[in-house]
Amino acid sequence: MFLIDSKNKKAMSIAKKTFAELGFSERQDLQEWICDNPEILGEPLLIIQKEFAGFSDTNERLDLLALDTDGNLVIVENKLDDSGRDVVWQALKYVSYCAPLKKADICDIYQKYLGTEAVAREKLCEFFGDDDFENIKLNTGEQRMILVAANFRKEVTATVLFLNAHQLDIKCVKVTPYKDEDRLYLDAEQILPVQDVGDYQVRLSAKKQEDVATSKKDSVTEKLRREFWENAIPVVAEKVAVFKGRSATTDHWLTGLSGYGGISFNLQILKDNARVELYIDTGDKEKNERIFDELFENKEALESAFGSEID
Repeated sequence: MFLIDSKNKKAMSIAKKTFAELGFSERQDLQEWICDNPEILGEPLLIIQKEFAGFSDTNERLDLLALDTDGNLVIVENKLDDSGRDVVWQALKYVSYCAPLKKADICDIYQKYLGTEAVAREKLCEFFGDDDFENIKLNTGEQRMILVAANFRKEVTATVLFLNAHQLDIKCVKVTPYKDEDRLYLDAEQILPVQDVGDYQVRLSAKKQEDVATSKKDSVTEKLRREFWENAIPVVAEKVAVFKGRSATTDHWLTGLSGYGGISFNLQILKDNARVELYIDTGDKEKNERIFDELFENKEALESAFGSEID
């Protein structure tokens, strides 16, 4: 970090320090700074509890519990100069513990954090910008994790990258203290997901999910089409000999030759209807038009023989 002297056109280096060198602690200092200004973590958050231990059958405590602007629970795990090896595992455990929390549970947790100084419902309405508490949805989506440390071990960043690729929302925020004479500074930088490519990763992940969903939908549709033709072909073949011996396919159409060059019968199944087509394609535009015109001139007679209107 550099201090700019714009008058003298100089950039003066500010000494980078460790939390240990400055005598800061995780709970008494870093945690309190985040509680005072959650935007250290790069986004507006509402801290609803610290040192939360409301888990049954365990004495574990998560550092900070927060809500984001979408009403998702955010588990914040703070470390100082070293992330340690197990911070991701810790956060995942806490996410599993918090996943079942209901709206009333969250409101109670926040009220205990506020004590008698404020009313949880009112503060929640204020944060979400809604006057009606009933409109606010809490913990209805996926829970998120934010890991905070001055340095992240490779095994931690590798695991976070893997989990992010599998749609788990984990963010790593690197915090670095600096000292300039008697002044202290804190730099906070989101290192994962990389912010410059974050939107791209989100879009890529969304496309991947969409592709998977489309693939599953296609396989279901193809299965239905095959079942339809397996049942339909024997019935149709009794009436129209050209369809005898045809095999079921996964296409939405089935073609039968009419005996005249360039003219075929198409059976089609669509989302909400089925139809039969007379398909004209001799390879000669003028000839196609002559065949169509001759059929159209006999439209009434054809409809009478067919027993219904023909489009």
